[in-house]
Amino acid sequence: MRIQDEQLKRFILDAGLIKKSDIAEAEKTAKKEDRTLSSALIASGHMTEDDMRRVESYVLGIPFVSLKNTKIDFETLVLIPEPVARNHNVIAYKKTDDTLEVAMLDTADLPAIDFIKKKVGLRIQPRLTDTESMRAALRQYQKTLKDEFGDLIMKDASELKVVNEDGEEVSEKELKAMAEDLPVVRIVDTLLRHAIIQGASDIHIEPGEAEVVVRYRIDGILSDAMKLPKIASDSIVARLKVLSSLKLDEKRLPQDGRFKMEMDGQKVSFRVSMLPVFYGEKVVMRLLRENRAGFSLEGIGFHGSTLERIHRATRKTTGIILVTGPTGSGKSTSLYTILDLLNTPEVNISTIEDPIEYQMPRINQSQVKPAIGFTFAAGLRSLMRQDPDVIMVGEIRDEETASLAINAALTGHLVLATLHTNSASGTIARLLDMGAEAFLLVSTLRVAVGQRLVRKLSDDKEGYILTKAERDDLSKKVDLDHILKTLKEEQLVDPKATWNNIQFYHPKENGETEDGYRGRMGIHEVLEISPTLKELVIQNKTSDELEAQARKEGMLTMIEDGIFKAAQGLTSIEEVLRVINE
Repeated sequence: MRIQDEQLKRFILDAGLIKKSDIAEAEKTAKKEDRTLSSALIASGHMTEDDMRRVESYVLGIPFVSLKNTKIDFETLVLIPEPVARNHNVIAYKKTDDTLEVAMLDTADLPAIDFIKKKVGLRIQPRLTDTESMRAALRQYQKTLKDEFGDLIMKDASELKVVNEDGEEVSEKELKAMAEDLPVVRIVDTLLRHAIIQGASDIHIEPGEAEVVVRYRIDGILSDAMKLPKIASDSIVARLKVLSSLKLDEKRLPQDGRFKMEMDGQKVSFRVSMLPVFYGEKVVMRLLRENRAGFSLEGIGFHGSTLERIHRATRKTTGIILVTGPTGSGKSTSLYTILDLLNTPEVNISTIEDPIEYQMPRINQSQVKPAIGFTFAAGLRSLMRQDPDVIMVGEIRDEETASLAINAALTGHLVLATLHTNSASGTIARLLDMGAEAFLLVSTLRVAVGQRLVRKLSDDKEGYILTKAERDDLSKKVDLDHILKTLKEEQLVDPKATWNNIQFYHPKENGETEDGYRGRMGIHEVLEISPTLKELVIQNKTSDELEAQARKEGMLTMIEDGIFKAAQGLTSIEEVLRVINE
């Protein structure tokens, strides 16, 4: 329900909130620009959005709540998943047996209300709130594991069974009993669920001499989440081995497994790695969210000419598209996003991966198994007999796979693959080093994408303008003129803008988030193989010479793309320099 213009005008005049002449002026603006009276009043500065919400609350009879100094019960708060809460500005703050009260900035957001109603199965009572209350409430999602579940976990840990006090080997039957003990089931479930809530990409469980340290990697940064007594180590490992279908009594050799869990309608796959260390077994779990809906190349950081180069390559029916970077740089996400673009009914797509990170409909995905001889090369050779139009190879690791990928591209297939190199220009040198023929490589390679992930600034950030000294220092690393020209070409700044009036931002610590960052995005360099670059490759030129030519042809390097995004307020210069490490 929204307040009607006449109703709003009558209330404001009766209450004497705004002068009659200002209302008349706002009405003219609303009519001219085809907008509501409320938005015209806000745009003119006569009222703030929060002022308007209080008026709407009074006129529509919807209660107004302030949550600025309210501590919300964590179990009530997480009834609405954090991404939904942030996207729709809606907070669950009070729950009774059959009712859930939710605070919103827009009570007319019916899809959000319907989603919450279906999810929690309770009667929903919407309430209006202000922006500051919403920010304060959203910050409460950022609880540490120790703050929220510490006492519960420590209590459960104290109740764990100890079956090897005398140091003797524990039988498989005893290990299974430990894994099914109720306290350890609760501990592991809490650790996993909290990792999902926090948006962690990895969980590390590390046994020490006196305690077990649990660490989460969030937005690429690894930090301690919890410390547990040493007694918990064997039980937690046993529980995770049961979930991952691993050998319970094997403690001398590394083991790899996988399991899934569902939370708040979100399916998460856990890729588990067990490694024997001095004080027991270290466990690292990679969290893979299986729902890939909503990703786009623009959404993960491609823009302007970099985006157009990718699109040109995907419109071809043959050739190779390579995504490069170190482990954890988002290569798989980029490849799956490109696959999603290509995934149409008239195209047959087959993949060979290690591991299969996301399951995608209509795509034939195969998992390599080196132990039985099913390698990337063997799988790629078999895929060629499956009549594919598009082939994705999880990683080119050796000469045989590189040769087969090039041959696949030469024989009428579009091949997508990843490669471990530090830059897009280094891709060519790496493939040549693997034994690829230069003339075949330049005939098939369409684009090489180099990428890293940087943390995004939260909405609560501090603006500043670069000083001359800072610009001079930055100019040693990047071409500032090229970045400014690109910003103007993409119409992100005024055509007459200079670095003297473009604002950058620092993270605001202990603001909306603890460190001032939330989420990550890609910074990219997309090297498109032009006729000139082909000639340079044939002439055996160095990676630096190839990169210099690509920059002449308009390529932004990764660090320049990072500064480009920092100029948009998406990330900070410090974060870009941290990741590129130059």
